[in-house]
Amino acid sequence: MVVNFLTEALYDKTAATVKDTNLIPLDRVAVIVLSGGEGTRLKPLTHARCKPAMSFGGKYSLIDIPISHSLSTGLSKIFVIGQYLALSLQKHLFETYLHHGISQNQIQMLVPEEREGKTVCYKGTADAIRQNLNLFSEVDADYFLILSGDQLYNINFQKMINFGIEADAGMLIAVQPVSKKEAKRMGLLKIETGGSRIFDFYEKPQEEAILERFFTDQSTLEKLGYSGGKNYLGSMGIYFFKRQTLFDLLKEDPREDFGKHLIQTQLNKKDVHAFLYDGYWEDIGTIESYYLANMALTQKDKNRKTGFLCYDEAHAIINKQHNLPGVKVSNCTLNQSILCDGAIIEAKEITNSVIGVRSVIRKGTVVRDCVVVGNEYYERPPLLAGEKAHCPEIGADCLIEKSIIDENVTIGDNVKLVNKHGHVNFDSPDGLFVVRDSIIVIPRGSHIPSNYIF
Repeated sequence: MVVNFLTEALYDKTAATVKDTNLIPLDRVAVIVLSGGEGTRLKPLTHARCKPAMSFGGKYSLIDIPISHSLSTGLSKIFVIGQYLALSLQKHLFETYLHHGISQNQIQMLVPEEREGKTVCYKGTADAIRQNLNLFSEVDADYFLILSGDQLYNINFQKMINFGIEADAGMLIAVQPVSKKEAKRMGLLKIETGGSRIFDFYEKPQEEAILERFFTDQSTLEKLGYSGGKNYLGSMGIYFFKRQTLFDLLKEDPREDFGKHLIQTQLNKKDVHAFLYDGYWEDIGTIESYYLANMALTQKDKNRKTGFLCYDEAHAIINKQHNLPGVKVSNCTLNQSILCDGAIIEAKEITNSVIGVRSVIRKGTVVRDCVVVGNEYYERPPLLAGEKAHCPEIGADCLIEKSIIDENVTIGDNVKLVNKHGHVNFDSPDGLFVVRDSIIVIPRGSHIPSNYIF
């Protein structure tokens, strides 16, 4: 199934700023955003939505980052491949990009469908593209840029594309210098001395001997423009392919995943190169990484190497237009926090927190180190006879610390959520919340009664 929608006006505006420095016309590059992951480690936040549709920073979704960076680069052919709870992603894409100038054949969403009496399911990153090769073979493009729908970064795709063309790379992999500790959770690459060609790859090495094999000398890193102290190169899961190279690889190696399988196969062709990106990058794979990425937004950081940049009009992150009034604040002490559209804040204190759209926080409440995702409505009419209207809010005189409060949650008065026993991982017996990585998580639509203490 293919759903078409587009931000053509935005493309026309941004493409003019980069066209003079492109080695090829950017309409010769198509973008594939892999967005089918279930996000098991992010549950319960992914019970009702796929990972790329998760809220970020109070008003964005994770999928907005790769799409926005593609558009700001001037790339106009974008395919989003979804699978798990794909409707949540499809809904977000329509509601978000419709308001930025829609046309046809610019952003298309692909989801599994029934073909010849069989239901197609994607088994991995490579398989998701392979299952849609008939469609991609009709795309008028010479190159394909493959992205993930759940990563944060400030990368300049124009530089990566130019680098791949100059290197005549059949496959180009974006890599980041990482420490030895970080190297154990990534796919590591080894490049030729003084060059950019990759000749070895290993997924998540744990043994000391393998780690040493992938140590990269400083002079080689400096020739790629990096002078820091991290000597391992980790794959970011961002790939730039020549068209025929991609098609041939998918047909030659029938396995499911680029990182686990197909990269090693392509290395035998000796045309795989590394593009070094020394900047902010975060793979949102756990509750902790999601929480910390949101918390980082509350810090004052204009460094592209250490923080994700939202306050940059040249590389704006597109978000859903809610058409809400401004934030209303009454007698509240605010410190290092983000307040989003339509929030009503009567709280006593909000510190180091992200407060999402339509959040309502009543008098006397203290919120510290929290991600409050926000609400889809101020009041939902009763769904059943005799039921009261639902008005999601955080009640009066509460104390809430180090928590993620998902959409449409109602918290009564005098509630204390502080994890007083210091649980690292815990499921409440009443099913109202969980603790993951020492962070309290209140699932979507939950109701925490008044005077509840944890």
